[in-house]
Amino acid sequence: MAKELVSLHFLPPQFHTPISLRPKPPQNPIFPRRRNRTSSNDEAVPSNEVKTIAKFKSRHNYIRVIEVSRRSDHPLAGSRLLLLDTPGNIHSISFLLKTLTDSYFDVFATLPPIIPPGPIGVLGFGAGSTARLILELYPPEYTIHGWEIDPSVIDVGREFFSLSKLERDHKDRIFINIGDALDASVRTGFSGILVDLFSEGSVIKELQDPNVWRGLKGRLRKRGRIMVNVGGRCVEAEDSERDGDLVMVETLKAMSQVFGDKLFVLTLGNGDDSSVALTGELPDLDAWKKSLPVRELRSYVDMWKPFTEFTLS
Repeated sequence: MAKELVSLHFLPPQFHTPISLRPKPPQNPIFPRRRNRTSSNDEAVPSNEVKTIAKFKSRHNYIRVIEVSRRSDHPLAGSRLLLLDTPGNIHSISFLLKTLTDSYFDVFATLPPIIPPGPIGVLGFGAGSTARLILELYPPEYTIHGWEIDPSVIDVGREFFSLSKLERDHKDRIFINIGDALDASVRTGFSGILVDLFSEGSVIKELQDPNVWRGLKGRLRKRGRIMVNVGGRCVEAEDSERDGDLVMVETLKAMSQVFGDKLFVLTLGNGDDSSVALTGELPDLDAWKKSLPVRELRSYVDMWKPFTEFTLS
């Protein structure tokens, strides 16, 4: 493991008040707390149902790994979570007894049937939640090429999220790169690109630049697509001026300058949660549903709307 991991602290649970964690984004409003709400309105995990496994600072992140008790009646019961940045937004989710996450990672897992077989770029790899879903649900024709800027995050994935086992089980299908995700490329071009790039609790500023999207579009194969976690109001930034909704809209506007009317948006939950964007012509929805490997993913297919019809609730 990297030298930075020497600073890991294995701690017993020491929370004195219920914690309210913000998934990035969840399918349901699991943690709906806003900065302007009182704690009485929070749907929080009681402190005695949470255990901190690791907590340390790397060069790029404040990293925490926590477990939610399987005995909890919270939707995240039995999960292990990777929290990054001071606000504690969730960047990876792993359940002991199930594959799906009930979060935007499951939306990402609907991409393979609507792209050509081949390499899928995961920009912002985290601890491997997206990679796990695709590798376990789809045939070997789809390979994962992940980029993560923080080597300590990859170390944490291998140590606490079974990423090492995933690499052993799919050694010819998963390739992890340490470096700037915006420089990601493969020789033959990507069949699809999944973008999940956050820093200091916010979608990175580069994604509000149309030129960045032109560059990513140019690295796609014919009929390739990009799917993006564009954030939203449930994502709390360290900089209070980086409002989640405003950053999301600016990101979508930048994408629309490149993809025009071939841009669609899916909003999770009841509008309090984040959104995912998709490029390309909208596929045949019935065929898309039938090609998905598990029934639970089908509900996402009907949720896409053209960006031209997208409004904040």
